[in-house]
Amino acid sequence: MNTAGAIIASPWGSVLAIGAMALVTFLCRIAGVVLMSRVRLTPRIERGLRALPGSIILATILPVAIDNGLPAIMALTVAIVAMIVTRIDIVGLLAGLGTLAVIRAFG
Repeated sequence: MNTAGAIIASPWGSVLAIGAMALVTFLCRIAGVVLMSRVRLTPRIERGLRALPGSIILATILPVAIDNGLPAIMALTVAIVAMIVTRIDIVGLLAGLGTLAVIRAFG
């Protein structure tokens, strides 16, 4: 085994992997800050940035909801409506989880 392979296979391999992942995570985060410091924020870009967190959440949750069928879609719909009405994230979360719990308990 060569020297690099010996280091990776040793107990220090895990430490190096964690350190490398931490470095890459830091570089990704700092790259976003550096990139956005060079972008002129127009109203259109600001609207897009405000919509981004919701888009990411929807892209993550929607496939899971579709895979789990009608109860999950109904719970997601209730959560979205509750968040739109109240503008409070935790209310939407509780409404969605409560709806899913009731559907599963009686269905």
